[in-house]
Amino acid sequence: MRITRFALAGITALVGSGLFLAPAGAAPNWSGLDVANYAGPIPAKGGQQIRSVDLDPALSIPGAGTAKRVLYSTTDQHGKPATSTGAIFVPKGPAPAGGWPVIAWAHGTVGLGDTCAPSASPRSARDREYLGHWLSQRYAVVASDYAGLGTPGLMSYLNSVSTAHNVVDSVVAAHQDPSLQLSKKWAIVGQSQGGGAAVNSARWATEFSAGSGLDYRGVVATGTPFKIEEVVKNVGPASGLPGGLSSAATSYTAYILAGIREANPGVDFDSVLTPRGKAAAAKAEVQCYAQLSTSLAGQKPTDFLTAKVSTVPGASAALDRYMGTPTSGYDRPVFLGVGLKDTDVPVQSSIALAAALKKSGTTVELHQYPNAGHSGAVLESMKDSTPFLARVFA
Repeated sequence: MRITRFALAGITALVGSGLFLAPAGAAPNWSGLDVANYAGPIPAKGGQQIRSVDLDPALSIPGAGTAKRVLYSTTDQHGKPATSTGAIFVPKGPAPAGGWPVIAWAHGTVGLGDTCAPSASPRSARDREYLGHWLSQRYAVVASDYAGLGTPGLMSYLNSVSTAHNVVDSVVAAHQDPSLQLSKKWAIVGQSQGGGAAVNSARWATEFSAGSGLDYRGVVATGTPFKIEEVVKNVGPASGLPGGLSSAATSYTAYILAGIREANPGVDFDSVLTPRGKAAAAKAEVQCYAQLSTSLAGQKPTDFLTAKVSTVPGASAALDRYMGTPTSGYDRPVFLGVGLKDTDVPVQSSIALAAALKKSGTTVELHQYPNAGHSGAVLESMKDSTPFLARVFA
């Protein structure tokens, strides 16, 4: 049975839509692998493939010769063994010498309900083009859903360490299928929520994949949230979000606080929720992004709080642990792309992250796209990220 979920409604603009375009009310297509209530054994070690099935062709992407839906072991937000699903796409044709180099795709915001799992619905037009591009460049794509999204438990939204485990373990698990002919070389690519997941996964990629023989090479992240925990701390009845952001912010706050509350049961986040906030939280636990955005239309983060989040004892420290992105300890190059017309994630997020990474000695590229918004930066960045990945894989 799924864990009860509570949250605030209020930061959709800060994380950025995953552009997950499943029709409202559409049933998920599990490709014969429905594990939302999985109760079987879970290996204690992350990255172990538990089951694999052919992905329904309707859910594949352009250029894929083989497409799988998989269930694998990972680590959740409580440091316990858990499960995640994901999809694996392999290009058409014979594998190159040494196997297909791998890109781990970290998806953006889709919601927290099991039916929101990306591997159980068609990809958006943008993501089909983007992921299809990487297949055309002769990379295999491994796309985690993240633990709790289509599997038991709550997906720990924007949880730095938990999501890093989920992404890294997806690649380790994919390599257990010799028929896919995957190279040990791999990189990470992510957008929005997934941009944050990609950067955090990059920080722990080598450590979390230790003993697997994998060869991590670098990361590409666009629309990346950074220091959003500082924004969340200061949201209250009379203090909202930074100016210039879209109404998407309302849904993202709900998702953030749903995750932070579940991951930290000893911190009383409920104590600052208004009745309207609790009602919005209940919706956030089960509704996918498009539906939640409609449900919360016209509402603001200030409607859901009786006091600033930071006034809750232990809340600030919990947010730092949960959402904080390290700015040192990266052992491979980092690519950051930002659209200067982004109204979902503050533009300064990527700029500040790049500066902090450079200060710590990390090899980092920051690419700014003056005419791109939050989603537009994904495709716009390909002209720079494509040669970047070619270099790090060389």
